[in-house]
Amino acid sequence: MAFVAAMESAIVNAVEKAEKSVVAIARVRVSRPGEVFNLEPRPDLFGQLFAPVPRLQPGDADFVATDYAAGVIVDSDGLVLTLTQVLADDSEYYVTLSDHRVFRASVKAADPRSDLAVLAIPAHDLTPIALGDAGTLRKGQIVIALGNPYAIARDGQVCASWGIVSNLGRKAPAFPSDQEPTGKPTLHHFGTLIQTDARLSFSTNGGALINLRGEMVGMLTALPAVAGFETAAGYAYPVDETFRRVLNHLKRGEEVDYGFLGVQPEGLTLKERASGNNGARVARVIPGAPAERAGLRPNDVITSVNGEKIYDEDGLVLLVGRLAADASVNLEVLREGRRFNVQAKLTKYPVRGKKIVTAPRPKWRGIAVDYVSALTIAPESFWQFPRTLDAVGVVEVDQDSPGWKAGLRPGALISHVNGVPIKTPREFFNAVKSLQGPVRLSLVPDGSDDFQPVRTVEP
Repeated sequence: MAFVAAMESAIVNAVEKAEKSVVAIARVRVSRPGEVFNLEPRPDLFGQLFAPVPRLQPGDADFVATDYAAGVIVDSDGLVLTLTQVLADDSEYYVTLSDHRVFRASVKAADPRSDLAVLAIPAHDLTPIALGDAGTLRKGQIVIALGNPYAIARDGQVCASWGIVSNLGRKAPAFPSDQEPTGKPTLHHFGTLIQTDARLSFSTNGGALINLRGEMVGMLTALPAVAGFETAAGYAYPVDETFRRVLNHLKRGEEVDYGFLGVQPEGLTLKERASGNNGARVARVIPGAPAERAGLRPNDVITSVNGEKIYDEDGLVLLVGRLAADASVNLEVLREGRRFNVQAKLTKYPVRGKKIVTAPRPKWRGIAVDYVSALTIAPESFWQFPRTLDAVGVVEVDQDSPGWKAGLRPGALISHVNGVPIKTPREFFNAVKSLQGPVRLSLVPDGSDDFQPVRTVEP
């Protein structure tokens, strides 16, 4: 009996510590011009017909939003973390705190690769949730889910359920489409998910999975029901090093970048697996990509990344994709029975999907640049990067700016600044930041008849 009481006390204390940091989120679709809402009269408690009162406000007892979800406070000055899948076009967002206050929220940043988004509300002195470490989780560990199931917590009083960690490193189901041929748009499709038997019902998206210390170790997500994903299971994105890196960028309103090696991996044969081999075979290498520069070839088998073993092609994509662009990786390679290590410096993964950035990277004389690898986001051209990766790509030019007047336009590739070669946005800005007068930018030929190899940008 004492054990049961101690367990009950631990769960109650954990919920009390975390629940004031979990919020309810209402998404309200904004009507478009010309749309008419159905305001059909309905009977009241005494059988009399009356028309429902239009324009109920969020927080009213009878207000019904388009969709409901949850989120967690990650900054005392009104930043709320939730999932990108909660967002939609033509929508407004309202956040209800545990003290019943309701605020209209704006989207500060959203990242489709991690499926995380940050909302901002005009509130202060809030209690951010304590972040734990999902890397310490083990199967069988007790966890608690705090969310907004079936929207019954829309008053800000979140609901709790508990269970154990059923498994780790699970994969979200893939759904190929014309926009995403692989059907795996997020890192979570490659094996990040925490699986729990804690009951997670509809609209728990964005809630917190906490440990018995009241620390968030995962963010709840609702997955579509498909074969192999039993209805009793719940899933959460792990709070790990990648999660924290993404969160820090989103809190500042910045874009999140991800590493890209430039190989198309495939799994090993059954015979190789049965022999105890591990790794992912290189089926294809993108010309000019970091993999080719590091000396990788087709049919090489990559067995580990930074000392961490990989067992299939998804594992390779996940371990590389968790890193930031410009990160250096150590790859263990097996080639024709010989093992050796190579170093590769990653470029930027071309993330598809809608990104929301309110604090874009700085421009220089009206010019915004990015990695060349990030310019190729069309599925049909994924393996055909434009011309060269030894440059930076122009992604935006302010009209009537010095860059615009020099003739620079989006899509141009800049290879040199005053004769100095540059390959990354950081190298570009380091090269130009101290220059005061006219600056000569060398461009990569684009095949046009009127191509000019050098553009001079005035101050």
